Amino acid sequence: MQHIDLSYDLQAHESPSLRNRYSPLRNPLMDLLQAVRDAGSISAAAKSLGCSYRHLWGELKRWEQRMGQALIVWEKGQSARLTGFADKLLWAERQAQARLAPQISALQAELEKTFALAFDPAHQALPIYASHDDALVLLREAAAAESLHLDLRFCGSVEAIRALNEGRCHVAGFHAPWQPHAQSLVARTYKPLLKIGQHKLIGFATRQQGLLVAPGNPLGLRGLPDLFKDGVRFVNRSPGTGTRLLLDQSLQEAGLAAGDLLGYEKTENSHAAVAACIAAGHADAGLGIASAAQVQGLDFVPMAQEHYWLVCLASALESGPLRQLRHLLGSPAWQDTLSALAGYGPSAQAGQVQSLKSRLPWWPLTAKRHGERG
Repeated sequence: MQHIDLSYDLQAHESPSLRNRYSPLRNPLMDLLQAVRDAGSISAAAKSLGCSYRHLWGELKRWEQRMGQALIVWEKGQSARLTGFADKLLWAERQAQARLAPQISALQAELEKTFALAFDPAHQALPIYASHDDALVLLREAAAAESLHLDLRFCGSVEAIRALNEGRCHVAGFHAPWQPHAQSLVARTYKPLLKIGQHKLIGFATRQQGLLVAPGNPLGLRGLPDLFKDGVRFVNRSPGTGTRLLLDQSLQEAGLAAGDLLGYEKTENSHAAVAACIAAGHADAGLGIASAAQVQGLDFVPMAQEHYWLVCLASALESGPLRQLRHLLGSPAWQDTLSALAGYGPSAQAGQVQSLKSRLPWWPLTAKRHGERG
């Protein structure tokens, strides 16, 4: 049994690589193994890592002694390749990173917030609880460049709104289909948590939800009914997440029984973890976002377009951090960043304050009584 030590690093802010963005917790051995796999030789791997052949060769030998097992197949005249054990190490690391991504992001945010006070006393912080979303990770990076720290905690959409109502955060993030019926499961779940006049929506993004499937979609999965074919293994999201609500509502509307879906009870806590599970061959399909499929090299079958909303208390709208966030959301630079993310598009009212009545079809659009605020 290997003992795991955690550490962190302090460095100047810079745009992270794709791997850094989705793997905030780094390990030097995994970096070495990934470089050898990608490059196909020790010399090319050393060049990509910015070190000498001798140094990389020595590090690999040191790790082999430490692990007590071979990591590289060393054959004279042949390109270096990973052993089966090394391949399993990389798979385990990817699976752990995907499953722990929300917790790691929360830990990273907490460290950044704490150290920001030491480096910049004028730095502003904005606590956000939100449904797992790749665009919010990018937004946190964009906000940090403008001295606004988004203290981002990923959880289910329901828990995020509850956290806002209980005073544990200033902003919550949740998502819902474009036009959910007033009696739909989504509406019946969110409506009791949101109060007209008390809560205000802030336009953030639109995004696609769909089926994440193996490259080439070998099982030909095109919609929910296909998930009920013999042998198709599904991986679900946790109860209380917006994606789980979307699935349950879609199954109800299609007259399909959740209990007949193989893998319905098997859950992961993020889109990234669902994608990693499918990429590892432990499931055939799951519901998630296109950007998660792209990172793992999966195919994506679009199924639903949805709004991702940020919601806050009306009384907090004019606070400094919220004004700064709203300005950032409406900026052309942020709109370009969001549009470049697979499956995402900017909201038509990005950064603008919206009433619940005007944007969600769960309350009748009747004329306001004297003194009523939407």
